[in-house]
Amino acid sequence: MPEIQSLSSQIKACRLCRDAPRYLPPLPHEPNPVCVMSPTARIVICGQAPGIRVHNTGLPFNDPSGDRLREWLGVNRDQFYDPHKFAIVPMGFCFPGYDAHGGDLPPRKECRETWHDQVFAAMPQVELILTIGQYAQAYHLGKHRRASVTETVFHWQDYFNPASGPAILALPHPSWRNSGWLRKNPWFGENVLPVLREKVKILI
Repeated sequence: MPEIQSLSSQIKACRLCRDAPRYLPPLPHEPNPVCVMSPTARIVICGQAPGIRVHNTGLPFNDPSGDRLREWLGVNRDQFYDPHKFAIVPMGFCFPGYDAHGGDLPPRKECRETWHDQVFAAMPQVELILTIGQYAQAYHLGKHRRASVTETVFHWQDYFNPASGPAILALPHPSWRNSGWLRKNPWFGENVLPVLREKVKILI
């Protein structure tokens, strides 16, 4: 517990990507790192990086994407935001800013290089890692990640029952902009979500 408290405090105070970035350009705004660590949660949710609403509120998945994610998990807001039940560790802890087309930039690499190995080493009790999108899947699945998010999610059974270590479940992003993807890939709702909800029910 003291290790988690210390790491959480260090992450909250981190200004590396603004003040001493390893990759240019520097973060163009005041950082607001969002990372929910836990000594008891057996499930960790690993997405990409906070969007502007999360940046402004400090509350992860506090948007329609979060509503859909909670529906996928079969939990309510109180359960989702209970750190005894869920840890939330995005690949980038801060809102990365916008690209030239108005979309969110990729998560800053400084977060992964500086913090992620320490964060997961401090939470050995985790039994299920939910990887949302390509950046989280690249970190947690490594060479086992497929060529696309769709292929990676389709082959979810390859990572869900490992010989050792926590189960990993690859998910698409729950953004409502992915509604078309969900319509084109009905197997996700039919095959993956029931298994996800059953596993979550057991672990919380």
